[in-house]
Amino acid sequence: MTSTSPQPGRRSASMKDVAARAGVSVKTVSNVINGAAVGAGTRERVQRAIADLGYRPNISARNLRRGRTGILALAVPELDQPYFAELARLIVDAAEEHGYTIIIDQTGGGDRREQYVIDGMGAKLADGVIFSPVAMDRLDIARRVDTTPLVLLGERVSAGPADHVAIDNVAAARTATAHLAGLGRRRIAAIGAQPDHAQGTSRLRETGFRAALEEAGLPVEESLIVPAREYHRRDGAEAAAYLTELEHPPDAVFCFNDTLALGAMRTLHDRGYRIPQDVAVVGFDDIDDGRYNVPSLTTVSPDKAGIARSALRLLLDRIEAIDSPPREVTVRHELRVRESSGMTTRRPHSG
Repeated sequence: MTSTSPQPGRRSASMKDVAARAGVSVKTVSNVINGAAVGAGTRERVQRAIADLGYRPNISARNLRRGRTGILALAVPELDQPYFAELARLIVDAAEEHGYTIIIDQTGGGDRREQYVIDGMGAKLADGVIFSPVAMDRLDIARRVDTTPLVLLGERVSAGPADHVAIDNVAAARTATAHLAGLGRRRIAAIGAQPDHAQGTSRLRETGFRAALEEAGLPVEESLIVPAREYHRRDGAEAAAYLTELEHPPDAVFCFNDTLALGAMRTLHDRGYRIPQDVAVVGFDDIDDGRYNVPSLTTVSPDKAGIARSALRLLLDRIEAIDSPPREVTVRHELRVRESSGMTTRRPHSG
C-alpha cells in the first residue's frame, strides 16, 4: 500500500516532485491545487500524485503572498438545527479541499449579529463569507459597504445583490404534498407557516403546499395550516396537539422541516395515532435523525453537498476577483419515501 504521508527522516515532497510524478508542469499542479480549470484526467493524475507523495501545500505562505488569511466564514441562524449542522460540515469539507479553514458564526437570526456578518465580521478576519440571513433583506444587503466577497444561502434574499444558492422550495413543497395526495389522503395539514414572514422559506413552502392541493382538487382548509414560531421539535409537537384536537383531524401532515416532523410524530404516537396508517407524515431537509427514527421519515432531500460545493465555488470566484453580475444557483432536490408515508390504506382512528 502506498503511504500518503512522508516517512520519518525523508524530506517533504515538493510541488516539483508532484509535477514529475504526474508528468505535468509545476504550473498545472498549482492550477489543480488552486481549483483552476484543468482537464479531468490531468486533475486525477495530479491528485493521485499528491496522495502518493503525501504532498502538503504551504498554504500559509501562499495566502501571505496573496494578502489573504486563508479563512472563510460561515454564518447560520442556529447550529443546533441539524440541517445547518450537516450543511456546515459539508462546507468545511469542501473548503478544506481548496486549502481554506472555515470559522462558523451563529447569528440567532438577530439584526445585530447579522449586521456584524455583512459588515465583514471584523477587519481582515475572513477572505469571504457564506451567509444564511433571517433578519436581513435584500435592501440591507445592498447597502453594505464592506467589500468582503459574500455568498447568500436560503430564500430570504434572492435575485441579487450578491451570489445566491438555494433550492426550488415551491416545487419541493408541491412534490411533498402531491405525494400525500397521491396516497389517497384528503385532509392534508401543513405545519410551519409563518404569516409574518413575507419572504423566505416558510412562505415559499406554503405556496407549494397550496398549489399541490389545488392541483389535486382538494380544498385548502385554513384550520389545517398551522403556524410555528420556530422550527424546533417542540413547535412541531405543539402543532400536532392542536391538529389532533380538531373535530376532523388530518390524515396527513406536511411539515416544513424535519425537526417539526419529528416533534409532530412524537405527539401523534403519544395520542394513539399510527403512522402512517392513521396519519402520514412528510418532512423537509433529510436530516440523519429522520432516517433513523422509528418510523423513518419521508422527506424532501435537498442536495446539501451541492449547496456546499456551489457556495464555495461562487465565493472562490469572487475572491479571485472574477467580475460578473450576481449569480443564482438552484440545486436539485428529491423526495425520499420512507416508512412515515409508506402505506396507502387508512383505518379510522378509534380514540
